[in-house]
Amino acid sequence: MKKIIIAIDGPAGSGKSSSAKIVAERLGYIYIDTGAMYRAITLEALRRGIADNEDEISKILDELKIELHPSPNGQRTILNGEDVSDAIRLPEVTRWVSPVSAMKCVREKLVAEQRQIGQNGGVVMDGRDIGTVVFPNAELKIYLVASIEARSERRAKELREKNIEVDLEELKKQIVDRDIYDSTRPISPLRKADDAIEIDTSNMTLQEQSELIIELAKKIINS
Repeated sequence: MKKIIIAIDGPAGSGKSSSAKIVAERLGYIYIDTGAMYRAITLEALRRGIADNEDEISKILDELKIELHPSPNGQRTILNGEDVSDAIRLPEVTRWVSPVSAMKCVREKLVAEQRQIGQNGGVVMDGRDIGTVVFPNAELKIYLVASIEARSERRAKELREKNIEVDLEELKKQIVDRDIYDSTRPISPLRKADDAIEIDTSNMTLQEQSELIIELAKKIINS
């Protein structure tokens, strides 16, 4: 049975990571959370006080080893041996991840790593430029969208489960601002690939959207 590359793109809170995890598990594929990789670099830059300095960030990139490990509690993000899975989801990291991710040096490093991980197929990779930049020849490209209301509620729920209280209106503003930033940045902007299948998840359950992607994948795998 052939192993394909499944690229899932979309804005924050559209359900990319949640769907990708389920799809990968059901197909026996490797799940790659590219957002976690960018967040790990952002976290380290914040810790060093250089999040707004691309020159300084470029100097530390070769020192950073990012690993993604599956676990019974979901994928864990390991940065230089430290489990930073919870730390990379903190609001401060969320505020800075878009500008850090837009830096040329950061994108070049992580895109190269992502391509190496997925070069033999059998992967589900989610992000903002997977189908357009990382794997433009991916056999299946999905672009998830959802209303601001649905995306804000989802993100708020995720944070509350980590005992992080948030203001819903402020969260909506952050998501809108991030959409604008991600879609207008000069390097690898967020956009739908011409051959991507768009799915609006606003009124879909996680199970429903995952099943749809699995169905689409199996048609290609079995063709």
